[in-house]
Amino acid sequence: MPPSYDYIIVGAGSAGCVLANRLSADPSVRVLLLEAGPTDLHPFVAMPAAFTFAIGSRRFDWRYVSQPEPYLGDREIPCPRGLVLGGSSSINAMAFVRGQAEDYEEWTRLGAHGWGYADCLPYFKRLETFVGPSSPWRGTTGPLHVTAPAYSNPLNEAFLRACRDAGHKLSPDTNGPDQEGFGPMDQTIHRGRRESTSRAYLRPIGDRGNLKVLTRCHALRIGVEGNRARSVTFTARGAAHTSRADREIILSAGAINTPKLLLQSGIGPADELRRLGIDVLRDLPGVGRNLQDHVDAPLRHACPLPITVTPALQFHRQVPIFLNWLLFKRGWGATNHFEVAGYIRSGPEASRPDAQICFMPLVAGATGTGMNVSHGFQLSIMVLQPRSRGTVTLASADPGVAPVLRFNYLKEPADLAPLINGIRRTREILCQKSFERCLGPELFPGRDANSDAELERYIRATAKSTHHPCGTCRMGSDEEAVVDPDGRVRGLDNLRVVDASIMPAITSGNINAPVIMLAEKLADAILRSAL
Repeated sequence: MPPSYDYIIVGAGSAGCVLANRLSADPSVRVLLLEAGPTDLHPFVAMPAAFTFAIGSRRFDWRYVSQPEPYLGDREIPCPRGLVLGGSSSINAMAFVRGQAEDYEEWTRLGAHGWGYADCLPYFKRLETFVGPSSPWRGTTGPLHVTAPAYSNPLNEAFLRACRDAGHKLSPDTNGPDQEGFGPMDQTIHRGRRESTSRAYLRPIGDRGNLKVLTRCHALRIGVEGNRARSVTFTARGAAHTSRADREIILSAGAINTPKLLLQSGIGPADELRRLGIDVLRDLPGVGRNLQDHVDAPLRHACPLPITVTPALQFHRQVPIFLNWLLFKRGWGATNHFEVAGYIRSGPEASRPDAQICFMPLVAGATGTGMNVSHGFQLSIMVLQPRSRGTVTLASADPGVAPVLRFNYLKEPADLAPLINGIRRTREILCQKSFERCLGPELFPGRDANSDAELERYIRATAKSTHHPCGTCRMGSDEEAVVDPDGRVRGLDNLRVVDASIMPAITSGNINAPVIMLAEKLADAILRSAL
């Protein structure tokens, strides 16, 4: 391979694929894209309903796990991260959620100047081709196809009628001007296939001779000369290689692996690095701090009508579902089954929606496995603006050792209220007369769990990550910020971070869409700096 490139991008995930596309558009610019995982040419990646097989697999997932979480009964919580072209956009649940305008105004208040909603909206529109109702808020010519789902199960419409009858607003587009309300949950699914950033941004430019994409390459460290990042050392096929960057090195390895790589390279909290015997190149105390994630709690019900998707979880039914998808790209395999979601104010004290309620016409365990019920449905209630913060640290100076993750889920008491109240608001919806025919017994937590204390015990015993880690290299203008509002690492030239780790605060909903947006926005910043 050539010894040097203009840009080296570490991580071909949700952000890295966007950058590779935009930066290599100039044929005179040489770009190297490094991905630790394999290609995404596998049916479990392409088939929307198969995401539960991709998550947790050794082939496509880093399979990180947190330390025992002290506020969730000392349970170790899985933290799936994509190990494949497309990164987590190749194994996630394909929900496309922009968040609330207030999220981005909060970013500016935290020092990320130039990241208000008016600054971000043009990039949300630029990234997408929206397959849904025409709207001035949506894009029509972007690389990523985003689909407003046609409901594949009658329970979805029944649930929405109950939402309306319970006094909630119905919204044709919760990614439009106002997130509040219930409606279709946009999907990164196009014509029955997953629309990852690899499919949307990389495959159309596969013939660009100035873009080199290398898979199964594990980055070991960033080489720094003086105050300038100059090279990336990585392993490929069992051997170590070093490539130099004439313009910039861009880290897009995600909220876990980007801080890990910085720490391995001697960039981070000096005391922590010295304890591990790592030479300190730059003392940046914020690296690995400010870890955030969404957490959700399930509400599961039996259904007296034989119309749910629950039987599809039986193994003998999965073969015909797969064949129908493989041949025709339709049927139960062509959707993620997350087709309806709502954003509510869980209590009168909430100034904006603080809980997401997602409806699924099936009942399953946390890993997608079937439960002992013939027909059922479930809902997940997620806190939208959690205040709890955690850390990513190194267990060893050895790059092959997994990092130490501690999220501190539900450490802050304020994070409990949207979950407890959200369960109650959900029960109000399900008790509407219009949903009466569909409603069987509440399986979990069960109607006996009513008090705040009972619901809190249930939540702490069952709540799980919604798989949205971010914030570990936050951008801002203060001394604790790791990068500036253009993603440049403070105190080092030629080094930038573009991924979920730079988010100052988590957005209100699934974070894949905001990550793609910020990559589009920072691609422009990188190109401007090269002029």
